[in-house]
Amino acid sequence: DKETPARLDAIKEILKNYPNAKFSIEGHTDSTGSAKLNQKLSEERAKAVLDALVQRGVNPENLESKGFGASQPVASNKTAAGKAQNRRTEIRHIGSKYQGKI
Repeated sequence: DKETPARLDAIKEILKNYPNAKFSIEGHTDSTGSAKLNQKLSEERAKAVLDALVQRGVNPENLESKGFGASQPVASNKTAAGKAQNRRTEIRHIGSKYQGKI
C-alpha cells in the first residue's frame, strides 16, 4: 500500500507528542483461514507496525503489540468489502508511564 509510509510517519509524529503515553498496536484479520493462522497473522501484522514505528524513532517502551485474529470484526465477513475492513491494525492509548516519584 503506497499510503502506509505516510500514515506511519503521521502516527509517529502524534505518538512522539506524548512521551509518557503507552499505546497498544492491535492486529486483526478477516475470517478466512483457521483461527490459529488468523491469530498468528494478526500478531505479525501488529508487530510489523510496532517495528516500523520504532524504526521511525518512537520509543519501544511506549508500545506493545497484540493480535486478536478474527475475533473482533468491524464489518461483516460475508462480503469482500467487509473482509477488507476487518484486515486492519488499530492503535489505542492504554495509559501512561511516569518516571520518578509521584
